[in-house]
Amino acid sequence: MSPHGRYRHLFSPIQLGSVTARNRIVFSAHLTNYATQDGLPSDQHVAYYAARARGGAGLIITEEHSTHPTDWPYEKLIHGFKAEVVPRYVAITEAVHAFDVPILAQINHNGGQASSMYTRLPVWAPSAVPDPLFREVPKAIDEAEIAEVIDGYCTVAEHCLAGGFDGVELQCSHSSIVRGFLSPATNHRRDRYGGSLPNRARLALEIVTAVRDTLGRRPVLGVRLCGDELIDGGTTVDEAVEVAKMLEETGTVDYINTSIGVATATLYMIEASMAVPPGYSLYIPSAIRSAVTLPVVGVGRFKDPLQAEKAIAAGHCDLVGVVRGQIADADFTAKARSDNAAHIRTCLSCNQECVGRMGLNRWLGCIENPLAGREALPEPAPATKKRRVVVVGGGPGGLQAALSASERGHEVLLLEKTSRLGGQIAVASAVPSRAELLDLTRNLAGAATRAGVKLCTGVEATCEMISSLSPDVVIVATGARPARPWWAGTPAENPRVVDVRDVLEARAEPSGRVVVVDDLGFHQATSVAELLAERGSSVEIVTPAMVVGGDLGVTLDLETWNVRAHRKGIRQATDLVAMGVKPAGTAEGSDGPVELALVHHPTGEARPRVADWVVVATHQEPEDALWLALAGAPFEVHRVGDCLAPRRAHSAVIEGQRVGSRI
Repeated sequence: MSPHGRYRHLFSPIQLGSVTARNRIVFSAHLTNYATQDGLPSDQHVAYYAARARGGAGLIITEEHSTHPTDWPYEKLIHGFKAEVVPRYVAITEAVHAFDVPILAQINHNGGQASSMYTRLPVWAPSAVPDPLFREVPKAIDEAEIAEVIDGYCTVAEHCLAGGFDGVELQCSHSSIVRGFLSPATNHRRDRYGGSLPNRARLALEIVTAVRDTLGRRPVLGVRLCGDELIDGGTTVDEAVEVAKMLEETGTVDYINTSIGVATATLYMIEASMAVPPGYSLYIPSAIRSAVTLPVVGVGRFKDPLQAEKAIAAGHCDLVGVVRGQIADADFTAKARSDNAAHIRTCLSCNQECVGRMGLNRWLGCIENPLAGREALPEPAPATKKRRVVVVGGGPGGLQAALSASERGHEVLLLEKTSRLGGQIAVASAVPSRAELLDLTRNLAGAATRAGVKLCTGVEATCEMISSLSPDVVIVATGARPARPWWAGTPAENPRVVDVRDVLEARAEPSGRVVVVDDLGFHQATSVAELLAERGSSVEIVTPAMVVGGDLGVTLDLETWNVRAHRKGIRQATDLVAMGVKPAGTAEGSDGPVELALVHHPTGEARPRVADWVVVATHQEPEDALWLALAGAPFEVHRVGDCLAPRRAHSAVIEGQRVGSRI
């Protein structure tokens, strides 16, 4: 079947005002943290957007450009109101237009969803309602300041025109002063900008009119609306539909983009993790599309082109926003068009290096794509001499090292001692809520095979075997092993204390009352707790931290985890430090219930637990015996991933790429 038959709707052109998009795949606006310290677009912006244009996106919409000096919610924001942005705009648009792809600039004022940290000025908003994340009471702006906000949008629109953009998109959605005016939850005004929906929509309509007057008729003008804020008293889809109809009636708007949630209170639904089903927000564009004739963009964790094709074919939307999918693979569209969709590095929706890095004020990257965020750097040159490379270990670090080395032109053999590839990723994906994680190593293994890497499983590498292969280079990626905590004693002394990996790899089958000790604050403890609860155990998680699974907040998994934990009856207790374990009752050394000694560290109180099993999520030890044994070998030896230092998967992938591309 031809790709145009399989993706007949996805690869049909569509008119957006004066611009024709060659296909329906949109690289929608999203934060990158690539701006310079003084608020200007960078060379990395240029390379980043150009890579997605080269990869075939139908339309690119840049991240937001601030319209006013009062709006500076995070450090690396593009200050679109500065005239100095124009030459940098030209660099971006020329790079994208070289691939015959239209590009729009999203322009915005974040309103009350911001901070005075950088500006030392009051935050502006429709009403003095503090945002739940920033917790800062904003200034309710008056009509003179409203006029100033509108002028700011027009100024940035002028800069975008001068910079070569094909038009602009007004963000009136998840983090915007306009959304603040539209929402009854944040707009408590009693003047002509508050109260009824037409009054609350007044600012949006005034900005649309003013920006269209600034742009003229030809450039594209789009509006992105929040269809459902998912908060008490907030905007609902019915109101969003009415606003969309008002926008269409102006005759000045060329398309409607959509979103779900509020970028602070319900951010976990805007950039949903793998715990949320793909296409979860399609009810919003579907409702709007049924009410307007303008093209409508749908969003909501589209992982592959078939999902996007089905959404368009079913009439939910006219275009589909694919952001994380094109971060993970800049050639997402080109691979689908050429009937190679199986070769796409499918986004995991793990949120570790994209959303997670944004939350830590770092530039955007990707666990799947070690080049994401580094597009402006020169690509490694082909190797001048073909070398024989042996990689030991088939986890993400080893697979990426093998792939990168093969892409440089080397002959690569990968040895994995177990019967399957994936390492700890394969283990973690055994939990139903984390199954998509396996795409990481599946994608890497497929790419490595296509690049010519010979993959051998069920082979345990020894020094003698490796030497017999006469390698020029050996890359050790043997991972890590569970480390028993100091307080747990030996397995013989306390056989009912086991590691998370013991459970996930079926070496132990806890049942009855289970206490999970969370020393890591990530998915390990919460995943095994869910698995055991589903098997019928009574589960409690204890942690020395203030929150169970604290790092899940960075990846936007914490809210959905708490919902599932409550539904499954998983209890949680914080500020508890494990100090020891012993048999419960009087029977010494029996393989029965245990008493876990816990200390509440703020008070020093003893708060023991009696359980049938204790499962520990704690730090691991490097599996570095082979690395140490190869010391002094007559060939080059490197190590990557957990056998160097046990960390998370993105570190292994980055190190694999770094080492493999430098051989």
